[in-house]
Amino acid sequence: MGAEERKAKIRYGAADLERRRSPRFPIRLAIEYSRANSPINQTGQTIDASEGGLQIFLPEQMEIGQKLNMKLFFSSGSKLSSFEVLAEVVWINTQLGEGEKLYRSGVKFINISRESMTRLKDFLASLPESP
Repeated sequence: MGAEERKAKIRYGAADLERRRSPRFPIRLAIEYSRANSPINQTGQTIDASEGGLQIFLPEQMEIGQKLNMKLFFSSGSKLSSFEVLAEVVWINTQLGEGEKLYRSGVKFINISRESMTRLKDFLASLPESP
């Protein structure tokens, strides 16, 4: 399979584990997001986080390639902190389990400030190691 064919292949469901560059940390964080070029904000939550992206639960199904303006909220000591990032949906799970109301997606960061990346790295470094 050529490079162009691999690039065009769309993956639904499970994440492509071989391509991960950063370890993922299982953590639930509140997020606020909007589709790029939309003023409508909605809320969701992370399932896990890394320096490169997030696995998230959202109340609506996204499309691969969809750009999202996201604000992540996390605790830093005794105060609540946040940072903003532009992310792109790289995979989606189109199947909802029985009783589920949230859609699972994976996003990669495509525009994150140096300051926000430092804050994210510091936050992830403060988390306990996964077993």
